[in-house]
Amino acid sequence: MVVTPWTDNIEEYLKEDNVIDYKNESITQIAKSFSEKYESDIEYIKAVYEFVRDNISHSADINEDMITCTASEVLNAGHGICFAKSHLLVALLRYRSVPAGFCYQKLILDDKTAPVLVYHGLNGVYIKEYEKWIRLDARGNTNGIDAQFSIDKEKLAFEVRRDKSEEDSFIVYPDPDVKIIKKLTASKTRTRLWENLPDELGYKSV
Repeated sequence: MVVTPWTDNIEEYLKEDNVIDYKNESITQIAKSFSEKYESDIEYIKAVYEFVRDNISHSADINEDMITCTASEVLNAGHGICFAKSHLLVALLRYRSVPAGFCYQKLILDDKTAPVLVYHGLNGVYIKEYEKWIRLDARGNTNGIDAQFSIDKEKLAFEVRRDKSEEDSFIVYPDPDVKIIKKLTASKTRTRLWENLPDELGYKSV
């Protein structure tokens, strides 16, 4: 399957808003430091992807109950769940004028303890040099997960198991899904969110 943007309006993948708040001082400071260090877009994309993947913890991995949502919240707290980490990565990329957006998979939360299908968030990024969109997953590598930056062959955090009714999507959306944002902002703690994880999207196509 080919990774495809939801809209052909590339400006939609560069915008700043309350969630992707790349004009926030904490975002601009770190984005500038990476931008000064890496001249090419590909080097920059790889560097900020690996920063979010490796230096921003997944909240569940560190048993953190605080919920983060906006890009600046994730950066300042140093952690977030998959959706939140995808917000930070997009903010860092858009600061550099790299078109980026959001992709979703529907996966089983845990085969043994929670065999329910919920959404997982990752990113779509436009590689100008190759004139193609790719998907990257900054969830964080742990417990056998080995997501990597790759232009030719995807190395995501999870392999979709269609025999277990898991679903993949190759659409890149310009905005974080509204239903996911609502659940993140309404949940006071990650414990509460885990009791009501997103199982549907506001977008029409998955």
